[in-house]
Amino acid sequence: MEIKLIQKFQRETVDQLLSAIPFFKAVRQHDLGQFEVLLAHSRIITFQPGEVVVHRGDGDQSLYFLLKGCLAVYPSEALQGEPVNMITPGEVFGDLARLTHQPRSATIVADHKSREAMVFAADFSVFGELDSISPISLHTKLLYYRNTVHNLRWKLEVYRSMHPDAPLANEHRAIKLYVGPKGCLQELQSLHEQACKLAALLVSWNHRFGAITHDEPPVSDRLVKALER
Repeated sequence: MEIKLIQKFQRETVDQLLSAIPFFKAVRQHDLGQFEVLLAHSRIITFQPGEVVVHRGDGDQSLYFLLKGCLAVYPSEALQGEPVNMITPGEVFGDLARLTHQPRSATIVADHKSREAMVFAADFSVFGELDSISPISLHTKLLYYRNTVHNLRWKLEVYRSMHPDAPLANEHRAIKLYVGPKGCLQELQSLHEQACKLAALLVSWNHRFGAITHDEPPVSDRLVKALER
């Protein structure tokens, strides 16, 4: 593992790497100053094949984005059998622990079959209290939570398509969408509440997938098959 400060990279390289991440791309386009604040609280970490990126049970609240390579997700520290999921470039991970305030629920390893993995690690403690607008603005927080809610609902819809008869299949649809005025604290509070509830629900789904037998394909394979239906 090698931790690299953002300042060690050429700015064009950083911009190009983050252009594949919708949240950072949107922040940069709207407010370059906010983009700089986020970069100041972030770092890039590289991992060699087989190195552990996140340990199950860790309590840190960092948020991670995979920039290059591939990561394998295992339900325990033992790393036995096939991974239950694979993380590919552009994907975020660590968001469930941050939203539910629980320890990491899985061990994530740089895939043995891939080359070096590059991870963008953001310290989201800079967000502060939800209703604080400094140093992170209301608009930046709205961009983050809109993107997070969208991603969580998408994942839950995919799980529903794979297991329509499961007890949890329709639970996320009972979590109401926000229909009030846009761009205000009221919207942010609603999005935050949605994100926390959706994250808790996704954790419940993941506990189920963590108990799958090794005869079943990894979750990532089933996601693709479900989307192709």
